[in-house]
Amino acid sequence: MLKIHVLGAAAGGGFPQWNCNCLHCTAIRSGSPDYRARTQSSIAVSGNHTDWLLFNASPDILQQLREFPALQPARALRDTAIRAVFLIDAQIDHTTGLYMLREHREPLQIWCHAWVREDLTHGNPLFNLLRHYCGVEWHELPLEGDGFAIPAVPGIMFHALPLISNAPPYSPHRDQPQPGDNVGVTLTDLQTGKKLFYAPGLGQMEPHVWAAMQAADCVLVDGTLWRDDEMIALGASRKTSRAMGHLPLSGPGGMLEWLEQLPQRTRKVLIHINNTNPILNERSPERQELTRRGIEVSYDGMEIEL
Repeated sequence: MLKIHVLGAAAGGGFPQWNCNCLHCTAIRSGSPDYRARTQSSIAVSGNHTDWLLFNASPDILQQLREFPALQPARALRDTAIRAVFLIDAQIDHTTGLYMLREHREPLQIWCHAWVREDLTHGNPLFNLLRHYCGVEWHELPLEGDGFAIPAVPGIMFHALPLISNAPPYSPHRDQPQPGDNVGVTLTDLQTGKKLFYAPGLGQMEPHVWAAMQAADCVLVDGTLWRDDEMIALGASRKTSRAMGHLPLSGPGGMLEWLEQLPQRTRKVLIHINNTNPILNERSPERQELTRRGIEVSYDGMEIEL
């Protein structure tokens, strides 16, 4: 049975964000019972509940590991249940945690696209730095074909597909995305045949992405912002949600419209929630709208089994 553990459900900066005094960050710092804190986006998955694949390595990874004991089985003096790391992009909030894994006794088994590897070798030379510690063994993500296995994490078939989002500021592809800068992935449990589609950064719906979502038993997808102009209206940014590479939840062509069209059997879960998003308030009208539509909001420690 495929098991998914949400290590972190927030967008970059976490919730509350350290320097933010928006309505929601202020409320949670004041102890409001209507909110729960979240660390930065990451999940762990396993097909046998022993060997785990880490999807992204957030800056909050040490806290996330402490709060999920299954990733520290303590079978030896130095041990971990993390067998490999899958990077969906090269963003800081999805890769900085690799620095914290530098004490690993073997090279980190990292699966990512060649463009991501390039960004993490040149623009943000994280892979170069890790050579002075544990090292990196890179495996390229194929974006075509019948899928691939990650031998260290048995029981799961993976299908990666390119998404239109945005590359990080230190990438030569910034604002000119290339296939592979950002990927989504379908995970198929080889015993049950159940499928998860995972895409925490999704800026535009394309036919191949929509087909993957329709075929999935559960979608764990981008819920970053409620409105396209959310950050502009708050004075927090000059960019729209779409310009930052995230399909907004509301409005024409927003994520809610797409999720509404999925088969009734599909479990719909949002992840990568920005600190400004009103769905973080569990009593807000926006959160009630999600509940009415049968859409869940992920949280740290949430578990999904397929």
